[in-house]
Amino acid sequence: MSPFGIGACNQTSQELPKWIPQMEKIGLRVMRTTRTHWSAVEPEEGKWAWDSLDQQMQYLGEHGIEFGGLLYGNARWNTKDKPGDLPVNNLPAWSRYVTELVNHSKAKVKYWEVWNEPPNGTGRNQTPADYAKIVASAYDAAKAADPTCLVGIAAKSVHINYLEQTIKAGARDHFDFVVLHPYETLNGVADNAGTEAQFMSIVPTVRKMLAAQNPAKADVPIIFTELGSDAKKGAENQAHALVKAYSMGIAQGVACIQWFSGMDGDSGPMGLLERSGKPRPSYTAMAQMIEHLGQHPTPLGWVLLNGRDYGFVFQGAKGTVLCAWAQKGVTDPVEFAQPVQVVNPLTGTPYSATKVDFTAAPLLILGVPDALVNEAKVNKTKPFVWGGDFTGEESVSIQMGATNIERGLHTLSGSSVAEAVVAYGGSARAGDVPGGNVFVVDPNFLSYATVPIEITLVVRRNQANDNSGFKLTYESTDGSKNLGWFTVPDNKQWHTKTWKITDAQFIGMYGFHFSLDSDGNQFNKYVIQSVTVKKVAP
Repeated sequence: MSPFGIGACNQTSQELPKWIPQMEKIGLRVMRTTRTHWSAVEPEEGKWAWDSLDQQMQYLGEHGIEFGGLLYGNARWNTKDKPGDLPVNNLPAWSRYVTELVNHSKAKVKYWEVWNEPPNGTGRNQTPADYAKIVASAYDAAKAADPTCLVGIAAKSVHINYLEQTIKAGARDHFDFVVLHPYETLNGVADNAGTEAQFMSIVPTVRKMLAAQNPAKADVPIIFTELGSDAKKGAENQAHALVKAYSMGIAQGVACIQWFSGMDGDSGPMGLLERSGKPRPSYTAMAQMIEHLGQHPTPLGWVLLNGRDYGFVFQGAKGTVLCAWAQKGVTDPVEFAQPVQVVNPLTGTPYSATKVDFTAAPLLILGVPDALVNEAKVNKTKPFVWGGDFTGEESVSIQMGATNIERGLHTLSGSSVAEAVVAYGGSARAGDVPGGNVFVVDPNFLSYATVPIEITLVVRRNQANDNSGFKLTYESTDGSKNLGWFTVPDNKQWHTKTWKITDAQFIGMYGFHFSLDSDGNQFNKYVIQSVTVKKVAP
């Protein structure tokens, strides 16, 4: 499987010809799935309808597209379960659906994904244990029908603790790959919040969990069967997000990223193509990534250009390729030891240079100097740094101000926002700044492991002394949890509040780890001076 994949809502035999030829033209050879919903292939109990599926599979095969299958949905005739619920009360019928579908498609489909981003699309009171029943039943039925097929366990976003709970509840050893949809984590990168390290932690965190809960599956492939960026943020911004997603995804070992989507559909302007078929800059960017990295690039490692700009080095189709960019609002010149070919992935036009100016818009550098290649190889097995390596630190912190001092703790607003929103002489950050109350811990400091911590906040009300307060909400072993309401006393002095937490499990499900929630933001009239996260002895 190539890491370059595609997905879409537009999967019927009538819709595929509107966009698949354009995907084929730029070298996309992998698509997420055809329409395999339970009701679509078994509209009545015991009666099978294969015509639509066969037409889709035939068309994709004619265009050289490899595709997976999605095992999901509840048959309309299944009265033992509520519509929209996981069919846990009719497992024999569910298993029969899987058996018939896999057997019918086994000459063409090898990857089967169980359900679409659970716990989404499951019953209100259904649990990981219910999903585990569906996974185990699907695995046994699929393997009996086609022993060579691969079955995937899935979760929404980067919901790693849901995967963990599912494995512990009965899915252990009943999967061959892991599926995630890290839209929110990519949003931080697309918004230039400087959260590349959080995105780079997805695969390592999954592997930590698998090593702890199902060691035999610790090295299974990890596939992003959906990932995308909304063109409403800007067509060029979408293209930049695509280049960064594939660069960092391949670099950390994602087996395939199936970009959502090929053409705009029900989900809005997410496509490489507009609904009319007109290509967006992201279409050109995808073409350039495939052309220069090839169908099976080898990640060689990462570098920091000028000690701060992220770069990822690959053995590409015809030579070495560096994908690199700077932080938001920065133009950073880099002198290379020899002339290199520079490609803007949004245009595809190459030029030769020794000095290259990097911005937040990523560039491809062809023919990477040997010294950078060697540096990347050395860094490959090292912790991916985020303003330093905080692997062995006792605490991480952020000091607010005109320029934030971030030591392993960050906000989703990005440090560049601080300049415009300081308070009390430049020593604090307003709590109502978008993203300024949402915090990300350096994954090297704490990720997946559950250790006792203290979170300490230094805060006061705003200068108008408006009533202010919030709940500290954090990722725990039981999902999102808050520790009750805290009212900021006044604005006469700085107030220190410390929470002691024993069940934190920072996995970055939505791209961050804890937040200060003010009930609709009507009480967010406070300012923050500093935040510290400290590991403490049990």
